[in-house]
Amino acid sequence: MIGVDQVNAWLKAREGEDLEFKEARRSYSFDKLVEYCVAMANMGGGRIILGATDRRPRRVVGTAAFSQIERLQGGLRDKLRLKIEVEECPHPSGRVLVVTVPAHPLGVPMQVDGRYLERDGDNLVPLSVERLRSILDESGADYSAGVCPDASMDDLDRRAIERFRRRWQAKASSAGIARLGVRQLLRDAEAVVDGGVTYAALIVFGTRAALRKHLQRAETIYEYRSSEAAGPAQQRIEYQQGFFSFYDSLWKTINLRNDVQHYQDGLFVLDISTFDERSVREAVLNAVTHRDYRLGGSIFVRQYARRLVVESPGGFPPGITPENILDRQNPRNRRIAEIFAKCGLVERSGQGMNLMFEESIQHGKTPPDFGGTDEWQVTLTMDGRMNDPSFVRFLGRIGSERGVSFSTQDLILLDIVNRGQPVPAVLRPRLGHLVDAGALEVVGRGRGARYILSRGYYSSAGRKGAYTRKRGLSRETNKQLLLRHIEDCGKEGCPLRDLIEVLPSMTRRQVQVLLRELMTEGRIHVSGKTRGGRWFPGPASGLHRK
Repeated sequence: MIGVDQVNAWLKAREGEDLEFKEARRSYSFDKLVEYCVAMANMGGGRIILGATDRRPRRVVGTAAFSQIERLQGGLRDKLRLKIEVEECPHPSGRVLVVTVPAHPLGVPMQVDGRYLERDGDNLVPLSVERLRSILDESGADYSAGVCPDASMDDLDRRAIERFRRRWQAKASSAGIARLGVRQLLRDAEAVVDGGVTYAALIVFGTRAALRKHLQRAETIYEYRSSEAAGPAQQRIEYQQGFFSFYDSLWKTINLRNDVQHYQDGLFVLDISTFDERSVREAVLNAVTHRDYRLGGSIFVRQYARRLVVESPGGFPPGITPENILDRQNPRNRRIAEIFAKCGLVERSGQGMNLMFEESIQHGKTPPDFGGTDEWQVTLTMDGRMNDPSFVRFLGRIGSERGVSFSTQDLILLDIVNRGQPVPAVLRPRLGHLVDAGALEVVGRGRGARYILSRGYYSSAGRKGAYTRKRGLSRETNKQLLLRHIEDCGKEGCPLRDLIEVLPSMTRRQVQVLLRELMTEGRIHVSGKTRGGRWFPGPASGLHRK
């Protein structure tokens, strides 16, 4: 806990890159505090002290800003994905808040709303090109391509190497790969460079003894838990060996508890596994390829009855976020990625994550989720529950009857519409294509247009009533409902807010359009303007003339 003596020492210190003082007597802008946190992190970290004067001689004046410090700390962490600490010091001269900001993650400059900031005296300015380049260069060269100075060929598992050889030969359709000696094979794969064994070679081919000696943190730990309750796992296996030595065993262990879920399509009962092998393989491949081997910690694969969680140290590589992960690639360990690509485990950049999204949506499951990811760890959750068998049948029939092939973005868009979520702007250009394909229908016009799954989905699900409700009543029927309500109000008139409640599925603007049509037809009129306006039956005349 920060004490009075420490605060007094800071007041006497020189305000530099690691200290910032703000009076904030009554309040302070959260957005401005976020910007100062970004600038502090980009300059190596520091403290922002609220409730103290800025100019010397500094003194505590007290602050009433941010009365709920736990909420403030949580908001800053959620916004910036940094482990920011907020502490309160009851100084004799008033309340002081101390916001401690860590340095930016290694090789990752901090930004807010696309702006990279640093401090220049009391001002916030764009991060200089030199400082930005310096941060980006911190990550250095590809770690996995470096040579482990004490490793030798004896540290590599020959059986793992032969598994890689068979895959590479099948991928390349080359008989010559089978005739290569082990050393030449590894040189061609660039796992061995100038006679030295790379860290990539240890990570994918290393023996247990070698990894324990040279790279103890390169391990994958599997745990099975039958429930979310705390306590030891029902099963725990530590794979401290190269990827090609343990993956088959890991999958077999997962598959032992891999329940099959059933759904009916017409006369046929079809099966879907809770966890499909391709998606699990891609999740583990991503963890092995992208984790930061310079950090402590292990890759964890945690299996539950209907959920699989893969955690890997290091956070996302620079430039990668949950929002762009399907479109951008930046392998943290490029040499490992290249070895996987040679043997066909990675067919093309980005395919693995796309495949995981496609598989989950096509099987009626929730798409992969990166909740819990921060700058130190990537957390990938795969939900194995088949939530909507009707959606699975619907996708299959659209594809077979219309010969439609859905892209990853199409499937994500259909899943978003099915769950009733807003369509992101980046996906809106695909809406017209899916309407033409018969997968979506558009309801309404202009800005008020919205999209629903086509009638076929609701028919196959036995939910025709839900389709009618989502589709909405006809335009004339909606106008009749408004007219009837206005007539019921009689001489008192009806305010707009009541008319909006008559048609809850429509926006305020859509209701106003229908009212204008009724008024043009002479069936209703309005008296007054804006919120005070009231609608009456019949054309405008006499007392209620506008």
